[in-house]
Amino acid sequence: MSQTINAAIVGTGFIGPAHLEALRRLPNILVTALVEVNQEVADQKAKELGIPNAYTFEAMLEDDSIDVVHICTPNFLHFPQTKACLLAGKHVICEKPLAVSTEEAKELVDLAKEKGLVNAVHFNLRYYPMVRQMRTMRLKGELGEVYAVMGSYLQDWLFHKTDYNWRLEPDQSGDSRAIADIGSHLLDMTEYITGLKVTDVMANFSTVHKTRLKPLKAIETFSGKALDPSDYKEYPVTSEDYATVLLKFDNGNTGSITVSQVNAGRKNRLNIEIAGSKANFEFNTERPNELWIGNRDSANAVLMKDPGLLDQEATALVSFPGGHQEGFPDTSKQLFKEVYAAVREGSQPKDPLFPTFESGLRELIIGDRIVESNKKQAWVAV
Repeated sequence: MSQTINAAIVGTGFIGPAHLEALRRLPNILVTALVEVNQEVADQKAKELGIPNAYTFEAMLEDDSIDVVHICTPNFLHFPQTKACLLAGKHVICEKPLAVSTEEAKELVDLAKEKGLVNAVHFNLRYYPMVRQMRTMRLKGELGEVYAVMGSYLQDWLFHKTDYNWRLEPDQSGDSRAIADIGSHLLDMTEYITGLKVTDVMANFSTVHKTRLKPLKAIETFSGKALDPSDYKEYPVTSEDYATVLLKFDNGNTGSITVSQVNAGRKNRLNIEIAGSKANFEFNTERPNELWIGNRDSANAVLMKDPGLLDQEATALVSFPGGHQEGFPDTSKQLFKEVYAAVREGSQPKDPLFPTFESGLRELIIGDRIVESNKKQAWVAV
């Protein structure tokens, strides 16, 4: 492969342009193609975003100059589009969830392995430097045995009955919403930091708005655009606004997570607290450059993101000196940096740090068991 890697982005909602911005901050990567539902929309979006080629999906597959494809479309399209890209010999970075069923995800895992192609799922939140710092400190023995995990992921973008997004529609998003959308990030981070596996789950869901008002005009995620009452129609909601899940881990200890998309004032707050036998770690994505370290017999500490203070593994995810804040956009850049290093080598690493299709399959399996647990109101083994 030549030094420059050509990429295509499929989908231009909230996350597609976020992928584009992150890729433009990395050397020797060119986003040469944008894919949308039809040629007219593709032409318009490509012009807005400054991308040279506008394609329909089928036309993009036929362009042999494209090495990597980013799938940034609604959930129900992830499986067919990812499969088509793999069959066309292209490396794939897919938004989560990898598919809407574990059977589909397993097929993609097997196909990527068979084709020898680099594959990743965009669990970018594990790419905050302080998250990798927690993982590294745990590996060095500074956390000790994990006693418990307490996590939450709170947002308010679906707080009002008039808030709407395609994620509210099961035929596009799947049976689960809050757990599949943001809970998957939290569960991925939990297993990534602790090295533990979730073995059993006990879940309880709540749908706060049993019906919502769907706009008759197109709006975009997080856009905050106001419409008039005549612009809506009422429709039933079946997916969860809020969920609490009790967890059992393979070390015999327990934890819990709470996810919500209806907590006023919480814009995008993932908080994880890991209680260990030697210390306690807490991280919050709304304060992403800090790691709180709790101690019983000495003063608590706050470790600030500074490449001079972090372990080497975490420093690899830092681009700026201490005191220069790094946040959400930087997580995608750091993830893509590792994935594209594998693309440049031409094959999937044996034990990659980045989240793979297998990571995506793992979160779908856990998510399915959580949905099953809520329906049965009982503990379910993963």
